[in-house]
Amino acid sequence: MGKREGENRTSITEFILLGFGNVPELRVLLFLVFLVIYIVTVAGNILIVVLVVADQHLHTPMYFFLGNLSCLEICYSSTILPRMLASLLTGDRIISVRGCIVQLYLFGSLVGAECCLLAVMSYDRYLAICKPLHYSTIMKGSFCLQLSAGSWILASMASALLVCLVSQLIFCGPNEIDHFFCDFTPMIKLSCNDTNLVTLVSFILCSTDVLFPFLLTVTSYISIIITILRIPSTTRRKKAFSTCSSHLMVVTIFYGTLIIVYMLPDVAALRDLNKGLSVFYTVLTPLANPLIYSLRNREVKEAMRKVIQTMRHSQKFGWID
Repeated sequence: MGKREGENRTSITEFILLGFGNVPELRVLLFLVFLVIYIVTVAGNILIVVLVVADQHLHTPMYFFLGNLSCLEICYSSTILPRMLASLLTGDRIISVRGCIVQLYLFGSLVGAECCLLAVMSYDRYLAICKPLHYSTIMKGSFCLQLSAGSWILASMASALLVCLVSQLIFCGPNEIDHFFCDFTPMIKLSCNDTNLVTLVSFILCSTDVLFPFLLTVTSYISIIITILRIPSTTRRKKAFSTCSSHLMVVTIFYGTLIIVYMLPDVAALRDLNKGLSVFYTVLTPLANPLIYSLRNREVKEAMRKVIQTMRHSQKFGWID
């Protein structure tokens, strides 16, 4: 395969996602585990969306953003897990270059949108706890809609710009990606073009789409914690902290593993660790979102109880066959 400038290059049309191929004896077990995770993730996040829409008490900015986050987690999981499950079930690890680029676009868009939404949710909690008198004035329905739409649109545009540059690259071998999905770094390493521009654009976009929301989230929670510690009443302090503890747990899991993975040096000895940690922010965070909010949030549990009671009441009077 020629790599000299000015000559035709033989470009590959397919990648091989190595995934967890180094442990073939665990393939069936991994398939079952990830299948259960995917089903619970989708069902749990759909339940959150249904509760937020159905219960009038959850028609607040906090739960509006939570419903958006749950929709995002469904899309996020569906971008990676079905392809990985098919690979584990059939042993077919081949993905077309075009399919890989599409997955990269969807993954990048959804990660960026999640970072922005988590920052928006932390800002919402900051206003509710630190600026309660201004909360209802600022967090109006139209403003919440703008923040949510802005998160999705900004992330999609940034990912589209990056993928547009990646799609111009020529991949001429080898064609093995040592990961379970089409991540940016292992993918561009297979290009025989100069990737300095793509890497620079990726760094700039990550700074705006990931780093800035992360800093905003950290700043919001530092202000929240300082404000909570100044509350003289222990009861009021616990109540204030309980309103943001669930969100803080999701933020910690997501950003903690994301930062560790992308700060680790890309060496062969750490690639298995990298893949293992990647499972946390790609697979377990979407699962943790509905579990944490349903198990720790009193209002969500109350809404769930009402839905269950309504269904039982309907069955009792024959409204549901």
